[in-house]
Amino acid sequence: MEILNLPPFEYKIKQFEANSMIFDVLRRKYVVLTPEEWVRQHFIHYLINELKYPKSLLSIERGAKYNQLQKRTDLCVYNQQGKPHLLVECKAAHVPVTQEVVKQVSVYNQVLHAAYVVITNGLEHYCWEVDFLNKAYKPLQQIPSFKYES
Repeated sequence: MEILNLPPFEYKIKQFEANSMIFDVLRRKYVVLTPEEWVRQHFIHYLINELKYPKSLLSIERGAKYNQLQKRTDLCVYNQQGKPHLLVECKAAHVPVTQEVVKQVSVYNQVLHAAYVVITNGLEHYCWEVDFLNKAYKPLQQIPSFKYES
């Protein structure tokens, strides 16, 4: 797998039949190691280890319905009240972050209403703060760290 622009972490990989599998700390099981999954696992560990998001607030492939179509988010981080806080779309490292990818995550977020949206291919990372009132996305220089709310 490709070296990414994310901090390394101690991963567990095993072979099962024809597939390489990587251990997912959120689902607590081995999953097929695809190039996109490699990026997602790195990003999960980045959120937990570097930005200090509790594992319990992260969810993988949450379903969302948009215009009668069932969609799945790559990664959703919730706030302490259980509302979507950060929506993450992961792409394989060889997939460029294009306007079409931005549109895809924006469509998901019309249903979820996360305060922040992140797109990453493991090499490039983009983060926006969402202003639903003015229907605007404000680009951020960095992804917000977890903050305990009282």
